Amino acid sequence: MRRVALALAAIVTLAVPAESAPATRITVYAAASLTQVFTRIDRAPRYSFAGSDQLATQIRQGAPADVFASASPKHADVLYHDGLLRRPVVFATNKVVVIVPRANPAKVRSVYDLRRSGMKVIVGTPTVPVGAYTRQLLDTLGISGRVLQNVVDEEPDVKGIVAKIALGEGDAGFVYRTDARPVRGKVLTIGLPVWAQPPIRYEAAVVGASAHRAAAAAFIRRLTSLRGRRLLVQAGFSLPKRPR
Repeated sequence: MRRVALALAAIVTLAVPAESAPATRITVYAAASLTQVFTRIDRAPRYSFAGSDQLATQIRQGAPADVFASASPKHADVLYHDGLLRRPVVFATNKVVVIVPRANPAKVRSVYDLRRSGMKVIVGTPTVPVGAYTRQLLDTLGISGRVLQNVVDEEPDVKGIVAKIALGEGDAGFVYRTDARPVRGKVLTIGLPVWAQPPIRYEAAVVGASAHRAAAAAFIRRLTSLRGRRLLVQAGFSLPKRPR
């Protein structure tokens, strides 16, 4: 009986799976405009969402990020050429739009109305991608000087612009098309001429100093997978012809 009991105990021990090792939890630094879609694509990572310029500076200073996703190739490409990132991948594109409070008290009908005296315009700072794209677009339209004279606030990331316009703290703000969608009950969107749109490309890369490079690379594969691309489109992003 003792032998039988020991044999049964051994069988039970083998049948119980060993405790699985916890999955590697990576840290993703990503542009503020990616906040909602990234948490839909993958809920597991620790996320830090902010202006791409701020995040790039933090990575340069040694912040413990595993993945960097930027709203502009500029920031990712500079870090790559300095050896701080592995080769970036373009995974999405976007457009700039103007948003106004739902009641639209300033009666803004087009971007050209923002030249009027007394308008209260909110933009991104010059170093954050949405701020740089805004200035580039206004230069292309030939109205940069007049509109920028009406700027009453410059925000360090696009979420700040959206929040202030939704609260009616400005007459108009320049944001990404994707950022207007979640607050469409509070703001109106005014499109901008297609010919004046700057090319807006989002890039993601594994941080060179990451201790979890395999897990970080797996995150980027999820981002560029069929499911990831579908969720990006559902969030209002456009896609490059193919990830590169």
